[in-house]
Amino acid sequence: MEKALVPAAQYLRMSTEHQQYSFANQADAMARYATEHGFQIVKTYSDGAKSGVRITNRPGLKQVIKDVVDGNVPFSAILVYDVSRWGRFQDSDESAHYEYLCKSTGVPVHYCAEMFANDNSISGLIVKAVKRTMAGEYSRELSVKVKAGLVRLTRMGYKAGGYPPYGMRRMLLDVYGRPKQLLSDGERKSLATERVILVPGPEREIMVVQRIFREYADENRSLTEIARRLNKETIPFVQGGKWTTTTVSHALERPQYMGTHVWGRTTAYLSGPTKKVAPEHWAVCSNAFRPLVSAELFERARKRLANVTYRLSDEELLNRLKSVVAETGKLTSRTIQSSRLCPAADAYSRRFGGLMNVYALLGYDTLELIAQATTRLRGMIVRRLFIQQFLDCFAGQIEEVRASKRFRPMLRVRKTGLLMSVVVARFQPTRGTRQPRWFIEPSSYERKRTTILGLMDDRNASVTSIRVFRKMDYGNATNLKFALDHRWWQMGKPLERIPDLLAVLRDIR
Repeated sequence: MEKALVPAAQYLRMSTEHQQYSFANQADAMARYATEHGFQIVKTYSDGAKSGVRITNRPGLKQVIKDVVDGNVPFSAILVYDVSRWGRFQDSDESAHYEYLCKSTGVPVHYCAEMFANDNSISGLIVKAVKRTMAGEYSRELSVKVKAGLVRLTRMGYKAGGYPPYGMRRMLLDVYGRPKQLLSDGERKSLATERVILVPGPEREIMVVQRIFREYADENRSLTEIARRLNKETIPFVQGGKWTTTTVSHALERPQYMGTHVWGRTTAYLSGPTKKVAPEHWAVCSNAFRPLVSAELFERARKRLANVTYRLSDEELLNRLKSVVAETGKLTSRTIQSSRLCPAADAYSRRFGGLMNVYALLGYDTLELIAQATTRLRGMIVRRLFIQQFLDCFAGQIEEVRASKRFRPMLRVRKTGLLMSVVVARFQPTRGTRQPRWFIEPSSYERKRTTILGLMDDRNASVTSIRVFRKMDYGNATNLKFALDHRWWQMGKPLERIPDLLAVLRDIR
C-alpha cells in the first residue's frame, strides 16, 4: 500500500541579491525535496523583493506564523529553501524563535537546500546556529560594502540613487562619461559601468527654486506663506502635487541647489529606524553640478532655517531660555515672546507639554527662583509643586488627571474615583493694621468639586496652610478676597499633614 503524502506549505523569499534565489529556483528545489521526502505542497507563502533582516516588512512570513499559531492550517510542515531565506536576522535567536513557534505547534520547518537534517540532533543544531549567524553576518558585510560604494560614487559627483530634487533632472552618462540621455521617472541605467549626474531642469522650475530661496532668506516670508503663495498661483510641485511647509523646507535644505552633492545625511542601518548623521560623516562633493542658487543665498536661508523650532533639540531650546533668564533676570511668557533668540511661547508649550514643565526643567522650583518670578507665574509654580506633594505622598492611590488641554489638572482618588480641584490662594498685602488677605479665582468647573485649598506665604513662594472643602460654594462671584476670619474659610476642614488627606476626605463626605 502506497504511503500517503504529508501536506506541506512552502515559503519563498527573494530580495534582489542573487538570481539563484529567484522564486522559480526556490520552488524547483522545494518540489524536488517534497518528492524525495514524501511531502505534497498544498499552500504557498511568499515575500517578493523583501529584505530578510527584519520581520516587519515581510507579510508572507508573518502570515505563516499567524496561521500556524492559530492552529487552523491544512499542512503539517513548512518547506524553506535554506536558512537565509527564513531570514537574515541580526539576532540569531530571533530566527530560532520564529521557527520554534511553528515547531511547538507540530508544524516543523524543513530547509530543503541545506546539507544538515533539521532533526534536533547535536550536529544539526550546531550547524543551524552557525548558518543563522552567517546569514546575519552576510547582511552586515553587504551593508558595509554597499555604503562604501555609494560614498565613493558620491565623492566623484555621481548620483547614488533616488529621485532628483525639484528643478533638477537625472542625466545618464555612458561608459566614457559623456551625456547619453535624460532619465524620466522610473527609468534606470542599463549598464553597471554607466553613471548618473544631476543637471538643471526646465527654466520655469529653476525660477521657482530661486524664488523660494529669495522669499525665505531675503524677504523673511514663512515656510507656510511661501507654500500658500505657490499653490495660489497654481504652480505645481512634483507630479502635479501641492506645495506644503515640508516640501518648501526640504527644498531650502538641499545642497544640490548650490552645486554640492551630498549623500548619507541619514541612515537606516539594516532596515532599522532612520537616524540623522553628523555632517562630518556625510559624503560630499563640492561643485558637482551647475548651481541653481548662489552659495551665499543658500547659506542665508540655511541660517534662518536652523532656527525653526522643530529643528532644535530640547536641550537647545532650554539653553536659549537660560540665556533669556540671564539677560532679563526673569522668565515669563512675555519675555519668551519678545526674545529674538527664542521661538514663540506656544512652541515651548507644545514641545514640553506646557510652560510649567519648562519652568521645572530650568530649575524654577526653589523658593529663591519662585520669588523672582511674576505673581501669576509664582502661582502656577507653587500650584504645580503643591500637586506634586500629594502625588508623591499617595503614589498609586492618587493620580493627576485633566479633562483636556484647556483645563487645569486635578487630582483623582483611584479607589473611589473622587475628583479634587487644587487651588492656591495668592497673598495680598494690606495697609495699616488690617488683617492679611488672600485672593482666589477658580474656574466654574473647579468650584463644583471637592477642593484642596492652600494659602501662600507673604512672598507667594510656598503654601503655609491647607484646608479641604466639600465644594467651593461662596456665592455667584467669580473670585473671592478673604481673611482668615471669613465665614467661608472657616467652613473648610484643616489639613495639618498631607498624609492625613484621605482621613479628612472621609470626614467631609
